[in-house]
Amino acid sequence: MPHTLTFRQTTIRVVRKPLANRFSYSAIVFLTVLLLLGGCSKSNYPVSSPGANTNSGNEPTQRPYTIKNITYYPIPHAHGFTERGVASWYGKKFHGRTTSNGERYDMYAMTAAHKTLPMGTMLLVKNLENGKETIVRVNDRGPFVRGRIIDLSYTAANKLDIVQHGLAKVQIVALADTTQLAASASGKKPLPDLYHGEFYVQIGSFSRRDNALRLMKRFTDAGHSALIKTHQGLDRIYYRVHVYAGNELSIAKRAEAALIQHGYNGAFLVAR
Repeated sequence: MPHTLTFRQTTIRVVRKPLANRFSYSAIVFLTVLLLLGGCSKSNYPVSSPGANTNSGNEPTQRPYTIKNITYYPIPHAHGFTERGVASWYGKKFHGRTTSNGERYDMYAMTAAHKTLPMGTMLLVKNLENGKETIVRVNDRGPFVRGRIIDLSYTAANKLDIVQHGLAKVQIVALADTTQLAASASGKKPLPDLYHGEFYVQIGSFSRRDNALRLMKRFTDAGHSALIKTHQGLDRIYYRVHVYAGNELSIAKRAEAALIQHGYNGAFLVAR
């Protein structure tokens, strides 16, 4: 069964962001040097599920969709988001547990988990293997498995005919509803910019807090902003180390790639 983050999280420690609002190219180079000189042993740092391989260069369709009497439109390309990759689903094991935005996960609702999109984002999800489409709302974080870009609720996966096989190649497109478009047109509220935010890379997950603190210290001593997030698993507490990667998605993904390339095979990008 795919893994997803469905537990309340707490911050153990946050340090300053010396890199301000940007994780620059020079900072990424410095980070890769740190990793090369650090003598990191993969066996010493349990591997977390890494981020998905994404492709945000696909032009999204502009065809509107109506669900529950609300019409949704693809967000204009200048502020839009589209991605292709593998979808998975999660069901009964997580039913009733707390999602990342504080809701209770309902496997029969039309929701999904995504690693970076803002909570509440409406997504058109198309199964590229059979052409079926549906709309979901992001209310959770995940899936933290290499190559997967979205974790669907049971009902959403069933509508796309994914339940039996568990996985499918999909395309997701961010949507805006009539209210959002009207507010944007009137100048009251801009359409969401899905390529900017607070991005972090998770570089390790531990059952021992001291191991997490040692890894975090390696990065904070080098001048990087890092923190530890905790969550209660099924049988224990896990301590997850996050390194600040900037406020631009493209730059943050370069940091993620650098970390993976230099030994942190389980690194993946998350938004907060």
